[in-house]
Amino acid sequence: MLRYLAGLIVSVLPILCLGAPAVGAQEPSAAGLWQQIDPESGKSQGWFLITEHNGVYEGSIVKMFLTPDDPPNPICTKCSGDQKDQPWLGLTIIKGMMRKGLDYEGGTILDPRYGSTWGAEMHLSPDGQDLTVRGFALISALGMNQYWKRLPDCAYAQLDPSIMARFKLTAPKPGAPGTAAKGRQPAVC
Repeated sequence: MLRYLAGLIVSVLPILCLGAPAVGAQEPSAAGLWQQIDPESGKSQGWFLITEHNGVYEGSIVKMFLTPDDPPNPICTKCSGDQKDQPWLGLTIIKGMMRKGLDYEGGTILDPRYGSTWGAEMHLSPDGQDLTVRGFALISALGMNQYWKRLPDCAYAQLDPSIMARFKLTAPKPGAPGTAAKGRQPAVC
């Protein structure tokens, strides 16, 4: 019996002394303001706001960078349901994303140009500054990626007041989880 207790103590004592592994800093979240850059031109194509509601993530268009050939206030004429004929600005294009660590799965993404809805998934970089958004038909392998960069907190001030009111936004406080990576300087606004 004494040997059994001694063996148990020897087995359990290191666990008790060392304790459970320390939990690292909170994992970043995709929630926040993002910018999609055209890989060919290097110009911004749009800003998107990712929000979380009861564990489900959504993304909306919150700023557009239109070309001179684009209509000034595009609407989703080819969309269906409650998004039919809605303005692109403020339109929720990402729906139903469920978080699994740095991955977001099970969602859809809408292409408002054609009214097409695709399967979607997202992957957040460990530092929380880069987001890969993938839209696909049927399976993920049949899709394509967009690469988004997190915008600094000061960028919220550049959003249209109607967007700020609609989404009940205020600029996040500096250092809030998921805003700026530790030790990394945000882009200047």
